[in-house]
Amino acid sequence: MAERILAVTGGASGIGRAVAELAAASGARVALLDVSSSTSDVARQLRDAGSPKTLALNCDVSDPNAVESAFSAIAADLGPVDGLFTSAGIDRGGMAHEITPEQWRLVMAINLDGTFFAVQCALRQMMESRGGSIVCCSSPASFVAFAAGGASAYSASKGAVSALVRTLAVDYASYAIRVNALVPGSTETPLMWSNVEPNLQPAVREVLSGEIPLGRLARAEEPARAAMWLLSAESSYVTGSHLVCDGGTLAKGSVSV
Repeated sequence: MAERILAVTGGASGIGRAVAELAAASGARVALLDVSSSTSDVARQLRDAGSPKTLALNCDVSDPNAVESAFSAIAADLGPVDGLFTSAGIDRGGMAHEITPEQWRLVMAINLDGTFFAVQCALRQMMESRGGSIVCCSSPASFVAFAAGGASAYSASKGAVSALVRTLAVDYASYAIRVNALVPGSTETPLMWSNVEPNLQPAVREVLSGEIPLGRLARAEEPARAAMWLLSAESSYVTGSHLVCDGGTLAKGSVSV
């Protein structure tokens, strides 16, 4: 990743931050797009970790104008991107008959629209420079229902991201642009616990650990390393694929006896 220019949405926390840290340590120039007030602090830490240059951009990915402005700033300051990891995402749990239109639209606006707007801007820059790698964060919810239920909006948004990845991989292969998806399982990130009360988190973690074949939640750097492989030249013949990093969750049937 040395001398690469990588943009990361949702780069101030979770898997996005872990990808940014790994890229910085390998010598990439990294742009963080996030609404968090800690984005600038994270960018400074990336420089300390080895990135020759970092850029912190306050950006609401659901706003196409904000995303376009952010990518223009990246091109002006770092150069055109040749790597993108879309990690910005939210979850608003609830059964389908209970979710409000506002909740549904918010999940779609950030998880799906935000992914598309970032990818669209990256594609335009990569087409001019003839090549690049895009990795979108999907979910096991794209393929199976969560046993706990109540994830219709999140599952629909991630299923759409997976469909988008397959289409873009075919559409832009002639430009030497690869588009793949990372499928992380339960991971120790703020998003993982966004709908769980703090006092319930230890019990939920224990239940999850018992259901995951590897017996634990992932550390953020573990799916991040998988994303880094997809972003790197080591995966030069991989496009339109989903790299599952879920501790064996999708491989496991739901019937225990």
